[in-house]
Amino acid sequence: MQSFIHHYGYFGLFLLSVLSSACIPIPSEVAYGFAGALCTTAFNKHPQFSLWEVIVVGAIGSLVGAIIAYEVGRYAGRSIVDRWGKWLLLTHQDLDASQRWFEKYGPASVLIGRVIPVVRSFISVPAGLAEMKRGRFAVLTLIGSAIWVALLAGLGYAAGKNWHHVSGDFHDAQDPIIIIVVLAIVAGFWHRIRTVRRHNAS
Repeated sequence: MQSFIHHYGYFGLFLLSVLSSACIPIPSEVAYGFAGALCTTAFNKHPQFSLWEVIVVGAIGSLVGAIIAYEVGRYAGRSIVDRWGKWLLLTHQDLDASQRWFEKYGPASVLIGRVIPVVRSFISVPAGLAEMKRGRFAVLTLIGSAIWVALLAGLGYAAGKNWHHVSGDFHDAQDPIIIIVVLAIVAGFWHRIRTVRRHNAS
């Protein structure tokens, strides 16, 4: 990934930003941190990137990817439930409940979700399923993405030539978050199975 960014520059950073926000498991922490490091003279006498440009490119790329995921959730969500809902343990009533929840808590979920590893890649889909207003979704996504990119690029910039050591720390810190998210998904799925079974039994 780092060689990809080094070789393709802003285009490579933009493409990785789009993919990481469109539910593709790309470690944005490494991408933005390394881009921030390339803004220093640690790798070259003439820095390849500008820190502000990295933030703008990363935020816009993230927004594009998030919109793609949002539209997939908005237009394909109910058809997916129609076709595979019984296997996914989802009904249209669940989608209606999700929509009501997003109407109340959606803005905070989207904004905060954009700065949480793993969650940031998938938060757009439920927002689309709940048919959150596009304008509000785009603004909150752009703000959250800009904060996330600025934080990581800033850390990479501060690390400079020590970036490779810092990137290892990012990876170590991300593992517990991934484990927690996976356990939460499993627990939620198990709870859903028990709920459906009780409903069917009654």
